[in-house]
Amino acid sequence: MQTQQSYFPFQSQSQPQPQNLAGPNIRTVAVVGQQFCAPYPIELTVQKKVISFSGGDFNVLDSNGNLFLSVDGRVLSLRDKRILRDQQGNLLLTMKKKLLSLHETWEAYRGEGTKQENLIFTAGKSTLFQLRTSLNVYLGNNCHSDFKVKGSFFERSCTIYQGRTVIAEMRRKYTVSQVLMGRDTFTVTVYPGVDYAFIVALVVILDEINKETREREAVAAA
Repeated sequence: MQTQQSYFPFQSQSQPQPQNLAGPNIRTVAVVGQQFCAPYPIELTVQKKVISFSGGDFNVLDSNGNLFLSVDGRVLSLRDKRILRDQQGNLLLTMKKKLLSLHETWEAYRGEGTKQENLIFTAGKSTLFQLRTSLNVYLGNNCHSDFKVKGSFFERSCTIYQGRTVIAEMRRKYTVSQVLMGRDTFTVTVYPGVDYAFIVALVVILDEINKETREREAVAAA
């Protein structure tokens, strides 16, 4: 059986430990931008806003509670859209649901608008019917997946891979107050050298895809 790779050959664990990954020769995984790649592990909290007309508004905080990124939903657009912004409110990505897609696919474009030349990546279910969440992520117009998201939102966690290498992990937090207020919160560990803006975008897309799945199941059960 093949074992899972990590960035550093001296690690023997099957699951790399983020706190031990900092080092002088970090391989960079930049998708949104090099400026979002830190040479050390980053712990983020992705928190859904309590008051959100679209249901897709998030604040992304660092371990000290400082705002890192934010996500805005667009409820009046013809297509479902999510906008990723930096600390200063500058627009980084426009994420939209792809129409007429069997595998629940989302596309992410640089800046505002959805021109094909600005397409950065596409993420969608690897198969139509799944017991466990599995997304394929394609950079640009690539035909073969460059990244994978594996796990299950309903099991409170997922892992993001580049090949067989773990580059980020997400855990969903449950507290009584969060459940009562409908305030979903996720903790995200981004490994050294990995684009945290890209990882946040994948977490948001995963949330959207799973929300659509839950809504369909609720309608079918009614």
